[in-house]
Amino acid sequence: MKIVLLSIFLVLSLNALETSDRLFECTEIFKERKSELLVELERIDEQKQALSALKTATENLLKKKEVSLNQKEEVVDAKLAEITKKEEALKKMLQENKKILKELKSLKMSKIAQTFAKMKANASAKILSDMDVTQAAAILRSLKPKTVGQILTKMETKKASQLTLMLAK
Repeated sequence: MKIVLLSIFLVLSLNALETSDRLFECTEIFKERKSELLVELERIDEQKQALSALKTATENLLKKKEVSLNQKEEVVDAKLAEITKKEEALKKMLQENKKILKELKSLKMSKIAQTFAKMKANASAKILSDMDVTQAAAILRSLKPKTVGQILTKMETKKASQLTLMLAK
């Protein structure tokens, strides 16, 4: 019986040593894994810091771009306002020039009308017959109806009818 007990004790001791060796190996594996995880955690932390720095730099760059864009928009708006103002001034000048041109044409037509009014009907009819129909009609419009009638009676009938139609428009 002693031998059996001794053998059991010996087996248990060997079994305990084997278990102790396994526990030691597991502890070593856990320590190695822990150090690997710590290294990985440091790497993740570094990446997190780098990402944070990149985010901050990007935000700062976007703010600068936005400020620059706003300044450029203000410049463009100011130029647009200036161009609009100049465009309005040009339109006003164009209207004034048209008005002056109309007055000059009216004055010119008045002088021409005075000249034709002073001429004899035969001479006026001959000159107007040789002119373009629209120009001749414009001259006749500026004359008194009595004078127009006298000139048209002295013209060739075909030309007189064309001028009459033009005057009716």
